[in-house]
Parts: sequence; structure tokens; C-alpha cells
Amino acid sequence: MIEVQGLCKRFRDKKSGLVHAVESLSCICQPGRVYGLLGGNGAGKTTTLRMLATILSPTEGTARVAGYDIVRQPEKVRQSIGFLSTATSLYGRLSAQELVAYFGRLHGLSDDLLRRNIDSLFARLEMGAFRDRRCDDLSTGMKQKVSLARMLVHDPPVMIFDEPTSGLDVVTSRTILDFIRECRESGKTVLFSTHVMSEAEKVCDTIGILHAGRLLAEGSLAELRSRYRQQNLEDIFVQVVES
Repeated sequence: MIEVQGLCKRFRDKKSGLVHAVESLSCICQPGRVYGLLGGNGAGKTTTLRMLATILSPTEGTARVAGYDIVRQPEKVRQSIGFLSTATSLYGRLSAQELVAYFGRLHGLSDDLLRRNIDSLFARLEMGAFRDRRCDDLSTGMKQKVSLARMLVHDPPVMIFDEPTSGLDVVTSRTILDFIRECRESGKTVLFSTHVMSEAEKVCDTIGILHAGRLLAEGSLAELRSRYRQQNLEDIFVQVVES
């Protein structure tokens, strides 16, 4: 579970002065469900997810991820999450298998468990054809699959996806969305940020609309349609952020 209460992130910019990147954000992401954080560029999605992943420290507020406080217990949080973003940041000289194995060892997996997990993930993600190729030689879609395997190798209970399909082809994007559904079906807590309305409609149980750092609306797709008397999620989004 992810429990967020009054989370804020502010910083100073030379040109803009004090920037309120995220302001008073509160939400709950339940196990076995996908919470979609929907917003345009600059809405605060990535900043929010980086705070929950302990990459950034909050200015105010608190959050617990898998029962651990993001400020007081960051190491426990990191052990409990998988984090995937558009920035693959792979070690180019390692092969796909070597890289995933490296991160599995960082998480303390035994050799036998690591081998089983890698074989299972590479088969599921159809990575066999490039498992021994250096990451520098992989396509963007292949690299994102390696990043996905890296985040899943230790089987964390909480999964955080930050715009995971950005820049990918249709087939690779579908693979990632299918994996998000599988994470939900296996009982994991899934937090998924996107600006693509169709993706939110396909995989999210709860949608939170974030704009200018604030959560303006929240609910299931059916609840949002009823509340705003619109069927199209894009129309709902525009109505919320422009009201």
C-alpha cells in the first residue's frame, strides 16, 4: 500500500522564484489495484513519484510505502519498490542478463532464485533474443524491457511506473501495459503516471487528476464520468483543469 498525506515539494528557481511543484497531495493506493496519476507536462507527476521512491525529499508532509516512512526508512522503501521511468539509465557495457543479475544481487537474491527469476522474466518479456547483447546495442524498446526486468527481479510488493510507454512503439507499449495488469492481478500495489488518456482508461482502477502540483479530482472512471457528466476522459480532464 501507498499512503500519502499532505505531501509537498517546493524549490527555488533563479527565474521563477519559489516553485510549488507538489502541494498538499493526499491519496491512498491499495494492493491489487492500479492508481493512475493523470496530468500534463509539468503537473508534478514525476516529482511526486520521485519523492515516493525516496529519490527526492519532501518539503512537507509524509508518505508510507509498504508500511515504511519515506523519510525515516528510505532503505526499506527502496527494498519494497520497483521503479520504472522513461530514463532507462542502463550500464551500456553489460549485457541485458548481466545488468538484471547485478540488480538482483544488490537486492540480496540467492543464485538459484536469481536464475529462476531472470529466466521467468526474460521468457515473459520475450527477451531471449537479446539477453546476451550489450545494453549499448539495444533499441529503445529493448532497453525499456531490460529496465522492466530490472525493477521486477526482486519481486517487490509496490510498483511505480512513471510515463513508462513514452517514446515506445505500439507493441512494446502494450507489453508494458499488460505487465501492469499482471502486477495488479498478483496483488501488487501499482502507481502509474501518464498523460495518455487511453492508457489511463485501459489499466487504472482509480484516477487522480494532477494539475499545477495539486490533486484536483479523484475516483474511478465511472465515478468521474458521473460526477462531471462526460463520457470521454479527455473531456473530463479538460473540464477539471480549466474549472
